[in-house]
Amino acid sequence: MFSFARSAVATGRALRTFSTTGSRNSDLAKLILIGRLGKDPETRQTQSQKDYIHYTVATTNYPPPPPGPDGTRPASRTSWHSVLCFNPSVFDYLRTLTKGSHVYVEANYELRDADPAADPDSPQGQRQIFLRHETIRLLRSNQPPSASNEDTSS
Repeated sequence: MFSFARSAVATGRALRTFSTTGSRNSDLAKLILIGRLGKDPETRQTQSQKDYIHYTVATTNYPPPPPGPDGTRPASRTSWHSVLCFNPSVFDYLRTLTKGSHVYVEANYELRDADPAADPDSPQGQRQIFLRHETIRLLRSNQPPSASNEDTSS
């Protein structure tokens, strides 16, 4: 399995395990979330009046963290992730999803440093994480079965 590495060491050739070249357009930071929608997706507008959809996904770290020295296990924690979608072709689908729906989301991840000139208590004065929607799949709907699927027999 490691024959290539052994032969490289034996011949004196160094293996390059990372790249020192600059970033490329294909570099990407992606986050995968499997969780529930915290509320119905909503349409918002940028300062330049461009529509986008904002939705929130709640995830819980399960299984919970390992037990501590005293044998007790800390409770699981819920994290809330704010996702922005700027792709108009997905807007209609996102609007059909409802609070509590179980979803699989892939999002591009961007970390922005705080603005040193901003008030530290303001959002601009704090480090921010931006999740830009890439894809979403409905795993389980939170909507009750439709009337046509309900048993109406006496």
